[in-house]
Amino acid sequence: MLTRLRSHFARQTQIAACGAVVLGLLFVTLLGLRDLKTYVVETIAIGLAAGLAYLIVLYLLERAPEYPGTLWWVLLSAIVFRLLLLPLPPSLSDDLHRYRWEGFIQQLGANPYLTRPADPAFAPLMEEFRARGEVIPGADIPAVYPPLAEQIFRLAAEAARAAPSAALIWFKLPALAGDLFLLCLLAWWIRTTGGRSVQLAIYAWNPLVVVEFAASGHYDALAVAAVLAAILVLARSRQTVSAVLFAAGVLLKWFPATLLPLWLRRLDWPRSRRAWQALAAAALLSLLCAWPYRAAWPEVLDVLAYFESRWHHNNASLYALLTWLADPAAPQDPQVAIPPGAAFHDLAAGLGLGVVAGIALWAAARKLDVLHAAYLLFGATLLFAPNAFPWYFTWMVPLLVFFPHPAWLLLTVLQFLSYHVLIDYQASGVWRFQPQMLWLVYGPFYAWLAAAGLRSNHNLCAALSGYRS
Repeated sequence: MLTRLRSHFARQTQIAACGAVVLGLLFVTLLGLRDLKTYVVETIAIGLAAGLAYLIVLYLLERAPEYPGTLWWVLLSAIVFRLLLLPLPPSLSDDLHRYRWEGFIQQLGANPYLTRPADPAFAPLMEEFRARGEVIPGADIPAVYPPLAEQIFRLAAEAARAAPSAALIWFKLPALAGDLFLLCLLAWWIRTTGGRSVQLAIYAWNPLVVVEFAASGHYDALAVAAVLAAILVLARSRQTVSAVLFAAGVLLKWFPATLLPLWLRRLDWPRSRRAWQALAAAALLSLLCAWPYRAAWPEVLDVLAYFESRWHHNNASLYALLTWLADPAAPQDPQVAIPPGAAFHDLAAGLGLGVVAGIALWAAARKLDVLHAAYLLFGATLLFAPNAFPWYFTWMVPLLVFFPHPAWLLLTVLQFLSYHVLIDYQASGVWRFQPQMLWLVYGPFYAWLAAAGLRSNHNLCAALSGYRS
C-alpha cells in the first residue's frame, strides 16, 4: 500500500512539478519582455508555447493516478505565476488605462456616462496619459461599463492618488483579487466534491487567464468570480446570497444577464416568497450602484447604439462569416462605422441574438442546470458576438473545469494569435484582424467541434442499430 502511494505521489507530482517549472520559465521570459506590445511576435510565440505545455500537462495529469497533494502544488504555483506577471504594464490592451481615466474623472466630480476622453474640458488629464505614452481606447464614447465596475474604478483611483507610484498596481488589484478568489473557490469545490487536481489546473494554469488578469488587469475576473460564486451558492439553496452575487456579476459585466430567465425559474419566481426577497436584495444592490450615475440614465441606450455601430469585427468568428455571407462587399474593418439599417449587420447580429435568446429561453423552460446553461450561453455569445477580444474567452475557462472540452481548451490557447492585430497597429496605426489569422484561431476549433459532433452521431447510430437488432 505504501509503495503504491509513493508511486502515485512520484508520478503525478513529477508531472505537476515539471509543468510548473516549464510554465514558470515561460512566464519569466514574458516578464523580461516588459512591453508586450512592442515585442508582440515574441509574446505570441511565448503564449503559444505556454499553451502547448499547458495542454500536454493537462493530458498527463488527467491520466496519472490522483494524489491529494497535487492540488496544493497546482494552487500555489498558480499564485506564483500571477504574482510574477503582476508588475507588467498593461500593453496588450489599453483597457486598464480606460479604467483609470473613468476613475479619475469621478474624483473630479464628473459622470463617466456623460463624458468622453476626447472632451476638451478634460484635455489636461488626457495630456497626463499621453505624457506616459498611454492610450485611452474609445476616446469618442462615454463609459459603457456597468455601474459596479465604475464604483470600483473610483475606489481604485482614490487609492492610486494616495500612492501615484503604485497607480497601475492599485488598478490591477481588483482583477487579481477576483482571479485569486475564483482560484480558491474552484479549489474548495474540487476538494469538497472529490474532484481531481487536473480540473483546477484547467483554470489555474491556463496561460490566457494568467496573462489577461495578472498582466493586463482585466476586470472580467471580478465578474466571472461573482457569477460562478452565485451559481455554486444557488446549488446550496442560498437564494438571497446567490441573487446578490448574480446581480453583482451583471453590474460588473453585462452579458451574464443572459442567465436571468433561468435564474428566475431556479428561484421559483414569482410563486416563492423567498424569491421575491432575493430579487429585492438584488434590486437594492443595483439601485445603490446605479444611483450616483442617474443623470445619465436617459443617454444609456443612445450610447450603446453608438457603441454597436463603431465596435465590430474585433476578432469575431460567426458574426464575420454571417456578414460576409449576407454581403461579400460589406466592410470587415473595425475602423469603419456600420451605416444605420445595414442589412448585413442586422442579419448577423439578429441571428446571433436569436440563438442566444433561444438557448436562454430553452434553458429556462427546461430548468437546466445553471452551470450547464452558462457554458452554453457564454459559448454561444462569444461565437456570435461582433466583438470577441481574447480576454472575453476567460469567461469559458472556469466552466471548462466542469465541462472540459478539448476544442474550447485549444481555442483559449489559440487566442494568443489574435494579438497579431498589434503588429500593423504598431507599424501604421491600422487596427484590423487579418482573415487568414482568424482562420488559424477559429478553424481548428470549429473543425474539432464538427469532428466531435460527427463522432457522437456515429456512436448514436451504432447504438440504435444494435438496439434494433
